Amino acid sequence: MDRSSAGISGKYARSDNAYNQPNDHAASSRRGRYRHATVRQWDPPPRTAPGRNEFYQSSAPCPSQYLPRRSVNPAQDFNAFTQQEIMDGLVSKSYRFGHRYDGRDHGLYANSIKKYTSAAKRPLNRVEQSQLMRLLQNFTVTRCWNWRSLTTTMHSFTSAGVFTPHKPMDQRVKRTQAAVLSTLLDAIIFKCNRKAKAWDIDARGIANLLWAMAKLVDNGQEQTPEFQEAVVALMPHVNANKDQFIPQQIANLLWAMAKLVNNGQERTPEINETVAALLPHVNEQKDQLIPQHITILLWAMAKLVDNGQERTPGLNETVATLLHLVNAQKDQFNAQGIANLLWAMAKLVDNEQEWITGFKGTVAVLLPHVNAQKDQFIPQAIANLLWAMAKLVDNGQEQTTEFEEAMAALLPQVNTQKANFKPQEITNLLWAMAKLVDSGQEQTTELKEAVAALLPHVNAQKDQFNAQDIANQLWAMAKLANEGQEQTPELKEAVASLFPHVNAQKGQFIPQHIANLLWAMAKLVDNGQEQTPRLKEAVAALLLLVNIQKNQFKAQGTANLLWAMAKLVDNGLERTPGLNEALAALLPHVKALKDQFIPQHIANLLWAMAKLADKGQKQTPRFTEAVAALLTCVNAQKANFKPQEIANLLWAMAKLVDNGQELTPLLKEAVAALLPLVNTAKANFNPQEIANLLWAMAKLVDNGQELTPGLKEAVAALLSLVNAQKDQFMPQHIANLLWAMVKLMDNGQERTPELKEAVAVLLPLVNAQKANFKPKEIANLLWAMAKLGELVELNVVTSTSESLIYKIIDNPQLSQKGILMSLWGVMVLCARLALDSNANKNNLLEKHMDDLFTRLENTSPDNEEDQHIISMATSWLGRTCPVIPHYQTNNSKTQTDFRDQLQSCLPSLNIEEEKSLNSLPPVDLLLPDHNMVIEIQGPSHYVSGDFNTRNGSTLLKIALLQKAGFEVIEIPVNQLRSRDSIKLYIDQIKTRINIPPQDHGSVSLKSGSADEKYGTAYI
Repeated sequence: MDRSSAGISGKYARSDNAYNQPNDHAASSRRGRYRHATVRQWDPPPRTAPGRNEFYQSSAPCPSQYLPRRSVNPAQDFNAFTQQEIMDGLVSKSYRFGHRYDGRDHGLYANSIKKYTSAAKRPLNRVEQSQLMRLLQNFTVTRCWNWRSLTTTMHSFTSAGVFTPHKPMDQRVKRTQAAVLSTLLDAIIFKCNRKAKAWDIDARGIANLLWAMAKLVDNGQEQTPEFQEAVVALMPHVNANKDQFIPQQIANLLWAMAKLVNNGQERTPEINETVAALLPHVNEQKDQLIPQHITILLWAMAKLVDNGQERTPGLNETVATLLHLVNAQKDQFNAQGIANLLWAMAKLVDNEQEWITGFKGTVAVLLPHVNAQKDQFIPQAIANLLWAMAKLVDNGQEQTTEFEEAMAALLPQVNTQKANFKPQEITNLLWAMAKLVDSGQEQTTELKEAVAALLPHVNAQKDQFNAQDIANQLWAMAKLANEGQEQTPELKEAVASLFPHVNAQKGQFIPQHIANLLWAMAKLVDNGQEQTPRLKEAVAALLLLVNIQKNQFKAQGTANLLWAMAKLVDNGLERTPGLNEALAALLPHVKALKDQFIPQHIANLLWAMAKLADKGQKQTPRFTEAVAALLTCVNAQKANFKPQEIANLLWAMAKLVDNGQELTPLLKEAVAALLPLVNTAKANFNPQEIANLLWAMAKLVDNGQELTPGLKEAVAALLSLVNAQKDQFMPQHIANLLWAMVKLMDNGQERTPELKEAVAVLLPLVNAQKANFKPKEIANLLWAMAKLGELVELNVVTSTSESLIYKIIDNPQLSQKGILMSLWGVMVLCARLALDSNANKNNLLEKHMDDLFTRLENTSPDNEEDQHIISMATSWLGRTCPVIPHYQTNNSKTQTDFRDQLQSCLPSLNIEEEKSLNSLPPVDLLLPDHNMVIEIQGPSHYVSGDFNTRNGSTLLKIALLQKAGFEVIEIPVNQLRSRDSIKLYIDQIKTRINIPPQDHGSVSLKSGSADEKYGTAYI
C-alpha cells in the first residue's frame, strides 16, 4: 500500500553537519569509473611541482578565498557560487598538488552550496542546478582525497539537491551529475577497500555517507552497480566502528539502510550483519534517544521488516525498547513524529509482528495526540495516519473512543487539504477509508465528504498514478461502492478515468494488482457500473496477464480471480476466448494450492465454480478435479466457516449438482459436514442466506440427496427464522423460499407446524410485493402456488396470481423455462376454478394460458416434463399437440390388487390400466364402457403426503379428465389397507356403474369423505 513517501521526510532523517577537515596525505590518483561527461582528472604533476612531501596548508593562499564568507542571502548570492574563478581556483589547486591534494577546498565549496540551500530552506531549483552544472563539468574528484573531503562533498551536494533529478531532465545536467557522482563513488569504494589501515575513516563520515546515499535513492537516483558496490563497501566499516556511533548516527544509519533496501538495494549478508550489529546499541543508548531518534528508528524497523528483515529476538527487543520510550516521551512528539510512529507500528503489525506487550498501549497513548495536533498535520502525515489506522484495525485494533475521535479529527482535514495531496497520498487515503469501512467503520457524513473531496483529484491526476496506485484506487472505490457509497457522477468519472490506464500500464502490474483489479471491476459492475467498451478493454488486458502470470498467483489471488471472472460473467460479460483461456490456466492451480486456501477462499471458489457452470462452463476434467479438491477442504475446515460462507458453500454445491455435477460420496460428505453448522449458526443468518440455504437444500434433495435427519434438522432450524425476518425478505427471497418449501414437500418433507407457518407468512408478502417481482421470480411463484394445491385457499391464489400474470404475458425477458412454469401454474389455477362449483369462472385466465402457449408453438423441448406441460395445455385449449409425450407407467401393488378384485367381482367389466387419454398422463384404471376413471391416489398426490390436501398436479389431471368428458373417482391408497375395505369400495363402484348416466357433478359415495365443491367422486 505504501511506498517511500509513507516514511520519514528529509526533515526527520537529518545527517550530522559537515565538519572541519584536517590536513591529510592522500593515496595515488585513479580515474573515476562509469564516466559520462568531461570531468577533468589530472595526471600526476611534473617535477616542477612542489616536492612529494609538500601538501596544502590552510594558511596558504587558496581557492577558498573566493568562497562567499558573509551570511548567505538566497535572493542575491547564488551567482557567487557559479563564478568561473572559483572553479579555476579548485582546478588549479588540484593540478598543483596532484596526488597529494586532499580535496579540502572542493569539500569547502560543496559545503558552501549546502549552507546556501539551508539558509533558503529549500534545495536547488532546476535553474540553479543547471547553472551550477556548467561549473561542475570541471569538478574533479580523485582517489587522493581524504575521507572527510569525500564525505563532506557527498553529503553537502546531496543535501543541497545537486544530484536531484528534476523533470524534465536536461541531458547535459544528467551527464554531469552522473560523472561527478561516479568519481565520488569510485573514490569512496577505493578508500573503503584499501588494504592499508583506513585510519581516517570515522563514524561520523560513515553515517553521513550512508545517509547521503539513501537520500539520493529516495530522490530518484538510479542504483547503479557502482552505487550498490559503494554501499556494500561501507558495511564492514559500520560494523568496525559500531561502538563509536552516537544515538543520532545510529538512527540515521538504520534509516539509511531501510531506505536503501526499500528502494531496491539487495539485502546482502553484509547489510544483514550491519543491521544486527547496530540493534544492540539502540538498547544500550536508549536513555540518550530523543523523540526524533525514536521516530526514525521505529520507522526504520518497520521498513526493514517490510522488506524481509528477519524478526530476530534482537529486533523484537529493540522494538520493545522503542515502544517504552514512546510512552515515556509521548508529550514531546510533534505532528510528523506522531504520524510516522503510528505508520511504523501499523506496518510492523501488518508484517505479522506480534502485538507484543506495550504495543496496543503505545497506540492508545498516541491517539489523543492526533486530535490535539490535527491542525499541524501536513498532507503526507494525514495520508499516513489514516493508512496506519486502517491497517491497525485490519489487524485487530479495537475501535475505541480515542480511535473514533482521532478518525473524526482527521477526516475534515482531508477536505481542507484536498488540493495539496500528491498522487500516492490520494491513493493511500482512498484505500484507508475503504479498508476502514470494510472493517466496520460507519460511513459517516465526514467520511463521505472526504471521499467526495478526493474523487475529482483522481481524474485530475490520473496521468501521474503508477500501477499500484491504479490497482489500489479501483479496489478502494469498488469496496466503498459495495459498502453503500453512492455511485455519484464524480465516482463514476473517477472510475472511468482509470480504465484506460489499466491497459496503458498493463506491463507493470504484479500478480496481486491483477487479482485486485479484476476483483474491483467485478464488484463495480455488480454494484451498477456500466460495462463500457473501456471497462471491457481493461478486463481483456487483465485476462491476458492472468494467463501470462498464472504460475505466480498465490492462494488468495487465485480465489479472487476466479470469483471475479464468475461475477463478471454472471453480470453479462461475454465469455470471450481470453476469459476461457484465463479460466483454463487457473483451474490446475486450485488443486495445487488447496492446502493454502482459508475458509473464505474455499467458499468463494466453490461459489465461482458453481456460477461458471450455471453460465455454461463445461465440466471438463480440470474443472471436476478443482471441484473435488475444494470439497475435501470443506470437510477439513468445517469448524472455521462463517455463516455467510456456510450459505455460499451449500448454494454452490446445489448449483453444481443442478448443472450436472455428480452427487459423489465426496460431495455428500461435504454437505453432511455443513448441515450441523446450519443449526449452530442459525441466529447469524441474514434473510438472503436463509433463502439461499433453503433453496440449496431443496435443490439437493430434488437431485437425489437423501432427506437425512441432519438435513431435516437444518430445514427446521431455518424455517423457524422465516417468521422472525419476514419484513426483510426481498422479492427474490420470497420466490426462492416458496419454491424451496414446495420442492422439499414434494420430496417427502413433513408438513410441520414450522413449515405451515412459514408458508402462511410468505403468501401475504407475495401480494404485498407483487409489483417488484422479476419475470423469473413470477414464474417460480406461479409454479409454487400451483404446486401447493389445496393448501392455499383458492381466493388467495386467484387474487395473487392474476396480478402477477399480467406482468409476464408479453414480457420478452421470460425464458422458455419461465414460460413453461408460468403456463403450468395458470393451468392449475384454471383447473381449481373449474373444479370448484362455487367459484366464478375467469375466461381471461384461459386467454393468458393461450398467450403463453402461443409463445411456445415453435419449440420442441427434449425434456419430458416440458413435453407433458405442452401436451396438457393443448388438451385444455383444444389444440393439436405438437409433441408426442412419453409417460412412464407404474403399476403399484395396491392398484393391481384393487383391479384384480374389481375384475373378479365383475368379470364382464372392461378395465384398462395405465391408459393415456388425449395425450394426458396415464390413468390408473379406465372403465371405457362407462367413461369412468378410477385413480388410486398414493401419497405423491397430496401435499406432504397427508392424504388430505391434494397438490396442483393431481388437481390439474382431474380437471383435464373431466374436461375431456370422463368421470373421475379418487380412492386414497391409505383407505385400501384390508380386503374388507377394498370390497366396500368395489360395492360402491358397482352401485355407481348401475346408476343411469348423469352430469359429472359432485358425487359423494361415502358420507363425510367427499369434497363436495369439486366435481369428482372422492371415495
